[in-house]
Amino acid sequence: MDFLELAKARYSVRKFSQQQVEPDKLDRILEAGRLAPTAANAQPQRILVLNSEASLSKLKTCTTYHFNAPLVLLIGYDTTASWKRPYDNNDSGYVDASIVTTHIMLEAANLGLGSTWVGHFDPAVIRNAFALPPTIVPVALLPIGYPDKASVPNPNHDKRYEKDKTIFYNTFAAISASE
Repeated sequence: MDFLELAKARYSVRKFSQQQVEPDKLDRILEAGRLAPTAANAQPQRILVLNSEASLSKLKTCTTYHFNAPLVLLIGYDTTASWKRPYDNNDSGYVDASIVTTHIMLEAANLGLGSTWVGHFDPAVIRNAFALPPTIVPVALLPIGYPDKASVPNPNHDKRYEKDKTIFYNTFAAISASE
């Protein structure tokens, strides 16, 4: 599938069938995340695969946004591995984990699977429930699986601003002029 077609077709799946994700598909999804670019190629992403009944039950105590997916990836980064910008010590880990998550979501869609990015969780609760080391920062929960037959895109899925509302060339002066 053409990349733009894939990007347009992919939507946030919030209702999954209970069909398990095959190991070879999971391997491909994880490989897409491994290959994602990171700042200075530091590769600080750390992914916890939650696919056992015990782990998925534990996750349900951490967030209501699990959508009963048969597989959830907890994606974060290690602060000891992430690149820090020397001018202000800004940590690139959150961006790196976000890029990894996006690659994973797109490969899942490419394989006929659905996913949705969940950021609605208390990091302290996740950290405690899954005994995350203190240097691991959780960024996203990614429920993944086969979309339920009743799964449909959100009614706002195809609503996008016109390009001139979000894309500017060489200056943001047009924003200042319109305020």
